This record gives sequence, structure tokens and C-alpha cells, in this order.
Amino acid sequence: MRKLVIVGGQPLKGRVRISGAKNAALAVLSASVLAGEAVVVENIPDINDVRVMVDLIKSLGAGVAWQGGDSVRIRPPATVGSMPAYHLAKKLRASNLLLGPLLAKFGRAEIPLPGGCNIGVRPMDLHFKGFAEMGAEIRLEKGCIRAHCKKLRGTRIYLDFPSVGATENIMMAATLAKGKTVIENVAKEPEVVDLANFLNCLGARVRGAGTDIIKVEGVPSLEGCRRYTVIPDRIEAGTFMVAAVATRGDVELENVILRHLEPLRAKLGEAGAEIFEGEDRLRVTARGELRPIDIKTLPYPGFPTDMQSQMMALLSTVPGTSLITENIFENRFQVVDELKRMGARIKVEGRLAVIEGTDHLHGTQVKATDLRAGAALVVAGLMARGTTEITNTSYIYRGYHELDKKLKALGADISSVENGA
Repeated sequence: MRKLVIVGGQPLKGRVRISGAKNAALAVLSASVLAGEAVVVENIPDINDVRVMVDLIKSLGAGVAWQGGDSVRIRPPATVGSMPAYHLAKKLRASNLLLGPLLAKFGRAEIPLPGGCNIGVRPMDLHFKGFAEMGAEIRLEKGCIRAHCKKLRGTRIYLDFPSVGATENIMMAATLAKGKTVIENVAKEPEVVDLANFLNCLGARVRGAGTDIIKVEGVPSLEGCRRYTVIPDRIEAGTFMVAAVATRGDVELENVILRHLEPLRAKLGEAGAEIFEGEDRLRVTARGELRPIDIKTLPYPGFPTDMQSQMMALLSTVPGTSLITENIFENRFQVVDELKRMGARIKVEGRLAVIEGTDHLHGTQVKATDLRAGAALVVAGLMARGTTEITNTSYIYRGYHELDKKLKALGADISSVENGA
């Protein structure tokens, strides 16, 4: 096991290129199972979660080859035999995204109950409801999800909550269903739109992604795709934006989609940061004293829950009282105890965190409890006085490609060392 060692106090300065979006890449890799021919996907981040997903689809019979850099060639399985290995599925919540493609293409799917970060209850009832309304039979047996059908049929499905995973899973299943599927109250996240674009590249007929209603006309089969490029990661970009402000630095981010970052850009601007926008880049700096703000996490286009922990770290040293209301995952405040070890003054009342800004944080030993909590501790370590040691860094590398190297190139005093060294 490795740990990150950060000596704080260095303002970040320079340029950083943002990698492909983790959550979009995982969905696109799952959807590649639906293809009838080989596909090539570019801008795939080489991170642990992606490696697990690659191993999962290989275990289904797909051929997967990295073609140098961030490009992956996938030969989809023609038949499917055994269920994906439990030891892989338990590592990755997104393993459940294989249900829709397998059910649609082969008429059956068996997936171990998925794992992932323990950030709260993420029930799959909406996934099951959608599949059942399309004609599938689903049961849970001995820790596995088993589903089968003769042929999925198009229908009208209303989601009680705009779940990203349920939206993506049902949308993928509907591409090969008989007739038209209308999915209402869907998630609008950019990753959903990216998946829809990829499916259409394969020959699917998906309309409405990014709005409240997605309509899918089923087709007999899908084709291949010679090249598809995954969108940039808005959460990685957001993490660097927050880190730039936290260290009072001056950082230019390349390879970003500006509208995806608008909720965060607005809140950082409200706090006093300066943000200058270009065509596919932006520059973030903070020169004066920052102001406390209130944040409420909401489904897109609201403020992303995946940026809440990083903002909490930043606000812990902003004078005054800031409030964060977590409306998506009830366990997103696990990072609070670790930040308090560094001197933060945070009180949690249910889904509300009250942050009283302190003069500074101090470096100490802390532990990442989930992916975004790990990113928050990196932000805290960058602005703390002294040395911060972060363990459980495997969480961090599930979602960030070479985070320590990118930060070091911006001037951070950060290194990855063997735990115990």
C-alpha cells in the first residue's frame, strides 16, 4: 500500500490537461458489449476503475486492447457464458451497468451485487423497475442479480428519482428492444448525453438525452464505431479548480467543456475566485480574501455531489460560516472527521454541514474514506501548514489519472511513497 505525502503551502501555477471522464468512460465501455463489430474509444483515463471495467468485459468474452495512450479497441462478445467474477464486481459500483447491455443483446444477465465507495444507499430498484416494465424477469439469489427475457419490449417508464445509473442502464437496454421506449424524469448529466452519443454512433436511435425525457427507438442490432472520444472529466477539472483557489494559485485547465463546469464556476466566483474562460480551457486564480458561501448538492445541472467534499476542504479556511447541504448521498460527510484532525471546525447535523472557517489547517496523518474524500484531503494537504500523509490512496486512484504527477508539475510538494517509508 502506498501513501501520499504533501508538504503544504505551495501555490499551484501552470497548465494541466484534464483526462477523460471516469463515469462516462465506464458507461461507454459497458455499452460496447452491445456493438456488433469492434469499436475504438479514445480519451479513456487509465485509472483503477476503468481497469476493473476492462477486466469485467473481458471476462464476458470481449477482446480489449490498449492502443497506446488513452485509446482502447474493444471486440464485443458474440456470446456470453459465465457471470463476471465476484472479486471484480465488488470493486466497482458501475459493474451494474452491464445488466442492460447483456439483457438486451443476449436475453439474460447475471451480475454479482456491485461494490464501490460506501457513500450511501444507492438502491437498484429503479433499474429493476425499468427492466421489469420492458418484460424482463429479475431475481436476487445468493448475492447475485439474475435477469432474463425472450425479447425486451419498448414501453413508457417513469423514474421516481433521476438516477444516472438507472437512466443509463434502461437507455442501453432499450436500444435493442422491440418498439419505442420513453423514459421520463431521467438524469441530465453530461455523462448520460455522452453515452447516448456513443450509442447513436453504433447505430442506435436515441433522442432527448440532456432533457427530462429520453426516447429510444429499438433497432434489430448495433454496429461498430471506428472512433469515439469520451468527454473530459468535469470532476477532475473541478478538483483542480478548487485546488488552485485553495492554494491561492494560478492554474490553466486544458481540455474542458465549460458548460459542464458552470455550477462549480458560479460557486467559486461567489466565494471570490477569478475565472477566465477560453474555448476549451479556463484559468483559475484567487488573489483577495475569500468569502463564505452556501452549497446544496443537486442532480445536474445543480451543484455536483462529487465536488462537495473538495469544497468543504476549501471552505474550512474561509473566514465566516459556510453551509453545505448534501441532498444526494447520506454518507458524503465521512471526510469531516479527517478534516477535523487537520484543524477544521465542522459540525454535522443530518444532511447539513456547518463550517466555521479557521485561520489554517495543519498537516497530520489522515485516511481517505472514499474517492472524493481522498481528493478533498489532497486539497486540504496542499493548503495546510506542515506535512500531510494520506493513506488508503487506492480510493484516489480509482478516479484520478496520475493526480500526484499532475500536481507536482504545477509546483506542489507531493510524492507517492510506500506506506511505512
